[in-house]
Amino acid sequence: MDIKPVQPIEKIMENNKPRNGLPPNAKLVFKGVIFEVWQWEQDMFDGTKQTFEKIWRAPTVEIIATVGNQLLIEKQDQPDRKNNINLVSGRADQGEGVLEEAKRELLEETGYRSDDWQLFMSHGKDGKVLHEVFYFIARNCQKIQEPDLDAGEKIETKLISFEDFIKLREEPRFWVSPEFINFLLQIQHDNRERESFKKLLFPG
Repeated sequence: MDIKPVQPIEKIMENNKPRNGLPPNAKLVFKGVIFEVWQWEQDMFDGTKQTFEKIWRAPTVEIIATVGNQLLIEKQDQPDRKNNINLVSGRADQGEGVLEEAKRELLEETGYRSDDWQLFMSHGKDGKVLHEVFYFIARNCQKIQEPDLDAGEKIETKLISFEDFIKLREEPRFWVSPEFINFLLQIQHDNRERESFKKLLFPG
């Protein structure tokens, strides 16, 4: 899969090169902990110019991890958001390719590793807020160490069946993008698509 790494902010400022999805004349006007604000002069239809802007944030990686014939999910507390159910996930902000970031997140948050990865879906390249989300399938995960959590994470891992995974779309605490919720809704009502997804997760 050909997915370019996220360019660190230091390299962006050094090269004066905008993030992907921004026009070449865009300039960085604000750099926060998570968000960047970019502005540029845009030609209008009457010949005038106006300042346009977009917000960029580092991509998110989401991992659909399988262990045997089950799926690995997390019960997670964060300082500002408690009692959530998540896929294994995190910000791709280390300057690596998003696949490498996904592998790192899986290992750090759960202690599991997989040698069988596949990009499943992605979204978020367009709009006023540029926030790409990459969903990876990690098959046949094996636990090789204890989790290595950061100070803002309290995570309990849990294995659930495929059918219970599909039903997560009905769970208010399931913290995931609307695009993925819509996908679960679609396959919940489409037997052929549901079986196709199941075979993708468990090809054996």
